[in-house]
Amino acid sequence: MTYALPPLNALRAFEAAARHLSFKLAAHELHVTPAAVGQQVKALEARLGMQLFERLHKQLILTAAGQAYLPGVSEGFRHIAEATSQLKPAGAVLLQLGIHGSFDLRRLDLAAFRSTHAEIGLRVLHPAGLHELVEGKVDLLIACGHSHHPGYRCDRIDEGSGLGDWLVAPEGTADCPEIVGFRAWLRGLAAENANRRPRLVGVRR
Repeated sequence: MTYALPPLNALRAFEAAARHLSFKLAAHELHVTPAAVGQQVKALEARLGMQLFERLHKQLILTAAGQAYLPGVSEGFRHIAEATSQLKPAGAVLLQLGIHGSFDLRRLDLAAFRSTHAEIGLRVLHPAGLHELVEGKVDLLIACGHSHHPGYRCDRIDEGSGLGDWLVAPEGTADCPEIVGFRAWLRGLAAENANRRPRLVGVRR
């Protein structure tokens, strides 16, 4: 059976904007710009052939069509989230890694990490930001520009000046074996790729 579904990103943008009644708050949740949320919703409306929001001055209101559509979309996402939560990666310990949206996942050979650390079940949330770490949705985070945050250990994972990419973990769990193992693996990856471009440089304390 083939499901006639709109693009997932457009549905996510609509569902978040409808919950918050705000493109700005939806953008913060999804780690994109408000303009990107607005474009996704506009594309969804064009695909469906109907308006989902009334865009008033400084106010966003669901149309009758939007109100009818929201419960089914939200329920669908809830079922997907619950089904995903039931899947546990192989490994005695689950490590949930968040990665900021502009980070190129090709810089990390996660398959290599999984093959050499069979005891750690690695799950990745991308994109993710600091609030996912604060809320406990991820155990550690590759973030952009977070060189210091109270209560968290921040290790730079690229060299040079500027914002840079940082490995961020709560101070209370930063020395847990699975996080230590991932941090050490990043250092090993840095040594292997020292002469390559683009490269991932080792974690610096």
